[in-house]
Amino acid sequence: MSLMGTPFFVTTIVLVVVALALPLLLWSRIGGPRIVRYVARLLMLLFAQATAITMVFVVVNNANGLYDNWDDLLGTGDHVAAAADLGKDGTGGKQMKDLPRVVQKFTAVSDGRMGEGVRKTQLKGRVSGVNGEVYVWTPPQYDDPRYKKKKFPVVEVLPGFPGSAKAWFGTLKVNEQLRPMMEKGEIQPFIIVAPRTTLLGSKVDTGCANTPGTINADTWLSFDVRKMVVDNFRVSEKPEAWGVAGYSAGAHCAAKLTIAHPDRFHAGVSLSGYNDPIGVRASLTAKTPALRNENNPLKMLKRAKTPPPVALFFSGSERDGYRSGLDVKKAAKLPTTVEVKELPADAGGHNTAVWKEQVPEIFQWLTKQLTA
Repeated sequence: MSLMGTPFFVTTIVLVVVALALPLLLWSRIGGPRIVRYVARLLMLLFAQATAITMVFVVVNNANGLYDNWDDLLGTGDHVAAAADLGKDGTGGKQMKDLPRVVQKFTAVSDGRMGEGVRKTQLKGRVSGVNGEVYVWTPPQYDDPRYKKKKFPVVEVLPGFPGSAKAWFGTLKVNEQLRPMMEKGEIQPFIIVAPRTTLLGSKVDTGCANTPGTINADTWLSFDVRKMVVDNFRVSEKPEAWGVAGYSAGAHCAAKLTIAHPDRFHAGVSLSGYNDPIGVRASLTAKTPALRNENNPLKMLKRAKTPPPVALFFSGSERDGYRSGLDVKKAAKLPTTVEVKELPADAGGHNTAVWKEQVPEIFQWLTKQLTA
């Protein structure tokens, strides 16, 4: 039974009702020795508590898109077939134009919470060695005959950790919020791509980085997913047509990927993110000083021999992303541009409700930054 499915949610509700009914019906009817009665009553109370906690967890999980399936929850998911050392640029010397075309089969998603028009494919990354699902939403103009020759800009969207690839559609409602804005011409039509980012289960955050011998998460997101989209949709390969946006741990990833690969992404959006990978206890890139230093967006920008031609947007409250954005802005030199927005302390904290409200604003910003 699916962790995020309606049947499981309904089952938890039924179990809570049963757990509440049992003491009411059987409390005084339990027979036998005193110890037996005490143990039976204790078990009923424990059952009631366990079912209530489970139901609350399911509600929170469904609302925030934390765990996509049982493997993610239990930390047993492994989406890595190989993790070769691919070098500094994460390509292993390969170029997209030299690789065979990636032809994928897409199916409509069955989860109604994700809204209309979202399609899913299972992608085996030829370079990264990662195998995971990728969700794609195309704008209303994509199937309009008047736009049949148009190429569209792309934005990869990344959740926090733990986080489901479904979250931007199911929780932040990115497609439902943007569709009317695109139809009215308030923002340009984007293709939205949501790849899996939980690749080693819920106990390890990859930091969207390449760690030879363990995971090539950077290559998965910046190369394999990108090539798949280019090969299957009417999109431009040029970096000026590509952006990446994320919240929390996904915000850290968005800033890092944009700074690391100006040849692949032109714009990055960081919502309540951080620079130092140690911001997440489970971060793989915080395990050693070398990895921690190598995958800090602020230090990456300072180390760059030439400032990357990218645009970055940071938002967050004083202690939740805003200061990190100011540090990057202070270090940035043209042509790197950085915009930082401070959210009030009472905006709502570190949660999806806050980031959901920012969706229209960040895509208005992306409209100014990306050109297909």
